Amino acid sequence: MQNGALRGAVIAVAGAGGPAGRATLIRLAEAGATVVGADNDPARLAEAVDAARYANGGATVTGETVDLLDLDSTRAWAAGIEKEFGRVDGLVHLVGGWRGGAKFDDTDLADWDLLEKLLIRTVQHTSLAFYDALQRAGDGRYLLISAAGASKPTAGNAAYSAAKAAAEAWTLAMADGFRKAGGEDGPQAAAAILVVKALVHDAMRAERPGAKFAGFTDVKELAEAIEGVWGRPAAEVNGNRLWLTEKP
Repeated sequence: MQNGALRGAVIAVAGAGGPAGRATLIRLAEAGATVVGADNDPARLAEAVDAARYANGGATVTGETVDLLDLDSTRAWAAGIEKEFGRVDGLVHLVGGWRGGAKFDDTDLADWDLLEKLLIRTVQHTSLAFYDALQRAGDGRYLLISAAGASKPTAGNAAYSAAKAAAEAWTLAMADGFRKAGGEDGPQAAAAILVVKALVHDAMRAERPGAKFAGFTDVKELAEAIEGVWGRPAAEVNGNRLWLTEKP
């Protein structure tokens, strides 16, 4: 049953094929949104789209394999969504990846090369590609999912934390663009950061039945928080970190 909170909205989800992406597709579709997912793994994306459709009979959920490391491809994806559905009300950035170690001096700079692409470049491309469309929507949202480690890096997570911090800075710059565009009336669109310690899902719990996953955010709770951002005024969330875990 759709709850209707986002009926009429069109929301894109980057990195839709993972557990968090699947939960987000299901939740947004349940809220009545038209949801367009993208992932670089066609099989995984198809499974996530099918799951969201099955969970919400009659919902419009589609998927497209997009190379988010290519700006032209990302722009084409954004333009295609707006052309087909007439608007784009949101981009949820769930593209992830992790590399790390036990000690700072064991850091492999190859990890940075990978994480820079996954965690920064995809943010740059999606934000640039969707910026104007989110402004035109009147209540657009760009949501970055980040990690508490960006604010308090640990010795073994230098590359990961630095990449997340850079992605946050880029998103906050986008938010400042929305603020300036809104002038005295305040921003109409918003860019915000949802911060978790780490994510957990049912398969992880099944693999480690004795683990507590202290401070972790369940992907279903994350999806609920994502939906809720549209229920808050743009000026309230724009340029802010929305903490779903304890601040470090």
